[in-house]
Amino acid sequence: MPSRGHGAEVAEPYSGEAGPAGPPIAWAQLAEHAPDGIAVIDSDGQFVQINAAGSELCARPAEDLVGRPAPFELAQRFSADTLGLLDDGATEQVCVWEPGAGQGCEFAYRTRPLPGNPSMTVVAFRDVTAERQRQRRVAAIARSSVKLVSEGSITATLDALAREMLQADALAGVQILTLDESGKGLQIMGSAGFRRWPDFFDRLMECRGRGAALKMIDAFEQRDPVVVPDRWASIRRDPSWEPLHEYLGELKWDWFASVPLTIRGRSAGILNAFFAPGQIVGCRTMEFLLAMAEQAAVAVDHASLLQSERELARREERQRLARDLHDSIVQQVFSIGMQAKSMGVLGARGESIPAESVRRIADEVGVLSNTVLADLRAMVHELRPTASTQLGLEEAIRAFAKSTTNRTGLRFSVIAGAGLDRVAPEMAEDVYWIVAEAIHNIVKHADANTVTIHMGVRSHALTVNVADDGRGIRAAHAGCQDLASGYGLISMRERAERWGGIVQIGPRSDAGTSVRAMIPLPVLVPHAVLSQPEQLDEPTEDPTP
Repeated sequence: MPSRGHGAEVAEPYSGEAGPAGPPIAWAQLAEHAPDGIAVIDSDGQFVQINAAGSELCARPAEDLVGRPAPFELAQRFSADTLGLLDDGATEQVCVWEPGAGQGCEFAYRTRPLPGNPSMTVVAFRDVTAERQRQRRVAAIARSSVKLVSEGSITATLDALAREMLQADALAGVQILTLDESGKGLQIMGSAGFRRWPDFFDRLMECRGRGAALKMIDAFEQRDPVVVPDRWASIRRDPSWEPLHEYLGELKWDWFASVPLTIRGRSAGILNAFFAPGQIVGCRTMEFLLAMAEQAAVAVDHASLLQSERELARREERQRLARDLHDSIVQQVFSIGMQAKSMGVLGARGESIPAESVRRIADEVGVLSNTVLADLRAMVHELRPTASTQLGLEEAIRAFAKSTTNRTGLRFSVIAGAGLDRVAPEMAEDVYWIVAEAIHNIVKHADANTVTIHMGVRSHALTVNVADDGRGIRAAHAGCQDLASGYGLISMRERAERWGGIVQIGPRSDAGTSVRAMIPLPVLVPHAVLSQPEQLDEPTEDPTP
């Protein structure tokens, strides 16, 4: 290699015989014109020599690079065990090179000490910026799919998705906007890079009123992506955008892209991407934006469906409560009113009222009022199962059974075994609703007289069995094609599966139906076992996750 700055030749010229194509080519000349970058680094980590490809990759002349720090880490400070899923191998490392402000690229490189001069190191490197970016995009799409089910609220999900985009594509900022409940306005439901401004939309509408062109509205209405080069420069010069100059000026960005969130052919929101200076939106970038917008649309659609399901459950619960109130409490209060009215009629006659009549009416009013009070207390238990189950699963189920008896006349036998105090309140609440759903089905379909509820902990598992003496599940559901397809039965199974349990529903040997839930209790591992490093197969150098 011809010398650049100070340093020796990398290798002597080839001294063998000439080949059939002509005279031999010197190894130094081959290194100079190799397609990959080749450089020599001294013990201080500074460039000594660099070939033409390396100079082009670093975007600087060779004479400017010689004597300057190189980005390559010469010490092998990693092993194959620390490699990530997308890393290339233990012999190749990756570094970041920033030739100028707002510019950056990633080099994959290999190093080898120079024979005869251990203070010098030969480095072969190549540009893997696009390759690594593509890998990060694929990983971001995969991780965002997991976050659709792992995150809690829609805001947390979309915030996580925006952060994935920011990390994968080195964007300056991301906004994810969705329609509000009225379906007439947009609201920011996820963002990364920007800090949240409560009056963002007020300022945005002020800009629109001044005549500012909102490209994201075009993307939303036309259901097509919009890409605007040099967007920040034009906004900065436009006085109609003055209300948002401070907000948009918090980040260093240039190009802008807006992609609609489409759900079944309709626009449900927008994904806005703000690109750092030097980034250009090409075909691959647009493919990534479209993929992430599709993930965001799936999250929004999933949240909407869950909300609709919750609303349906609330509506059905309100209808059931209204029916129960009418069947029990309303009628009992009406009876109390009739008894009070009869007392008034007797008093209006001006005659002495027999003590026996007063005692009988008072007893009836007392019984009715106690029944109403018991029903109301049971309904409070039912409406607040969390508080009820914190006091005890057995008490909550007995209260529900008593309420059902008062409304329907159905007789209950509740048999509680040992170990129920070991059931956590969260698990107890799900078990409570499994039993409640089983009793609702008995009242609605079974035409039963008695119900027996057995529950207890056996073999480190909570077992609950609800059995009735009614018509049996197949007779009660005659005409149904699939007994397991009902909403209530699915809900019971889902609540049990949440804890790794099962629900079995079938006919009893004599008459009626049995609903049996078996849920394993969690195994508690002592904290001391988890905190002892000698229990691990190999100690880690860095305990930080």
